[in-house]
Amino acid sequence: MHLEQFNAADAADAAVVVRLWADIPWWIGAILSGRPYADVDTLAARAAALAARWNAADLETALAHHPRIGERPSGVGAQAAASRREQSSMDAAASDVAARIAAGNEAYERRFGRVFLIRAAGRSPEQMLGELERRLRNDPSTEQREALGQLAEIAVLRLRSSLDDIPITKAAS
Repeated sequence: MHLEQFNAADAADAAVVVRLWADIPWWIGAILSGRPYADVDTLAARAAALAARWNAADLETALAHHPRIGERPSGVGAQAAASRREQSSMDAAASDVAARIAAGNEAYERRFGRVFLIRAAGRSPEQMLGELERRLRNDPSTEQREALGQLAEIAVLRLRSSLDDIPITKAAS
């Protein structure tokens, strides 16, 4: 989708796009209320600024749609496709690394009561495992902040990958 299309789309259609970035209702509404955006950088900056206000309830809402690291996302929708793309490095994970990530996921869920969330895009399985093991030592408050930060990174990456940056120009008169 081009930014011009996003700016011109009706609210329901634009919300479908934003929901892919992060499914947090108030955030979606705030993104939509800021249209039109002059460029993707402006939109990404607004999205990041709004994401800085996310809280524990927002994290829980958004995590309802995120698969575990290392598990193949099921489904055929855009959300599942984005997760498959982001976690594609796990396809080449050594079996011992994959097993340690699976065990780490279980330990994380027991400790924090939610799915481990990390920006998988651009990270190797070994890097994700290292982060999982490190974050298991976090206290709950620190881990919540880290998870929210990872969610914001994912949202902005998805935003950028879903919109082509075509500057808005006025037609010559």
